[in-house]
Amino acid sequence: MRKQRTDLRVLLLAFVAFLSWGLVSPAVAVASEPKAPHTFVALRAVDRSIIQEMRYFTPHNFVGEPIDGYQEPLCILTRAAADALHEVQVQMLSTGYSLKVYDCYRPQRAVNHFVRWAEDLADDTMKGEFYPRVDKSRLFTDGYIAEKSGHSRGSTMDLTIVKLPAKRTRPYVPGEPLVPCYEPHGTRFPDNSVDMGTGFDCFDTLAHTLDPRITGVQLENRLRLKDAMEAAGFRNLPEEWWHFTLNNEPYPDTYFNFPIARASLS
Repeated sequence: MRKQRTDLRVLLLAFVAFLSWGLVSPAVAVASEPKAPHTFVALRAVDRSIIQEMRYFTPHNFVGEPIDGYQEPLCILTRAAADALHEVQVQMLSTGYSLKVYDCYRPQRAVNHFVRWAEDLADDTMKGEFYPRVDKSRLFTDGYIAEKSGHSRGSTMDLTIVKLPAKRTRPYVPGEPLVPCYEPHGTRFPDNSVDMGTGFDCFDTLAHTLDPRITGVQLENRLRLKDAMEAAGFRNLPEEWWHFTLNNEPYPDTYFNFPIARASLS
């Protein structure tokens, strides 16, 4: 009888260990993910009125699938960048507009995903919308893809302006016919943004902020965004009208890799 009890106890302990392994391992994996410094925040904690359309959480991007590290459709920034962006939003709201962010902090694993995609020249699923006039073999040479991104430092964001009241942007349907990102505002993929001359993430020289072919209302809209952002301490990337970085960014030389999720924040 004593031997039977011992054997039963051994079996029970083995069974508990098996269950524990199955239940604890995922938690250990989650716990092993890098965390954001306490100086990072969710943008909504600073300004809930800024519209968020986090493109890389969805398949509507130049890769054509959700990007590594985007576990939630969440804008995360350094507190300094979020506070400065709030200043811009206050000014925008006073004139009947709102900011809309497409991307904020971007983990290094997402950048690595971009690099792997760019090296696969056979994958041109989204060429028809995002880079119709650029040969994919030139994406590195022309500077559209790089192994490091300022977004990974936490104080860079991609954004636009929306006229209030904001209309709803319809969901992208994978496999739908693609329209070049430089087509007229009413022809390319519908976005509730004001007309900026191209869509977001358009790999084309027409997306250069001050391209001389951009005139009239399109130029006015680009300058409205650029001037407001610069007044709050941001600088624009001349090749992308949507791309801005805080001048006094807290981590100018650090590229983070924590996933985009509420669990990453303190």
